[in-house]
Amino acid sequence: MPDEAFREEFKPLYVPAYYEAAHSDENKIIYALAQLGEGATEDVIAELAKHDPGIDKEKYKLIAASVLNNLYNKGLINGTTMQGNIQYNLSKITEENSGSVNPQLLAPGLD
Repeated sequence: MPDEAFREEFKPLYVPAYYEAAHSDENKIIYALAQLGEGATEDVIAELAKHDPGIDKEKYKLIAASVLNNLYNKGLINGTTMQGNIQYNLSKITEENSGSVNPQLLAPGLD
């Protein structure tokens, strides 16, 4: 795969700040997952329905399963298998690092 194609395929995940009916299906699904924090495909569909009650849930079930599985396989989102279903999440850091840095261990010029 050429470098440019690789960069496009594995670019960082864009998480929309708000729901917009004109967004792509992928962006709608990512937005719904971000609102949930973690959830299976069915949970994402339920969240989408809150923002757009007129969606075709059966159609979006297939789209969401495909999008989430594709992002998971690329390593752009995380997931854990529970009772045969994958619970997807965006791997957001929710707690600050409590560690410290020893300046003596830094490479020269990094302190």
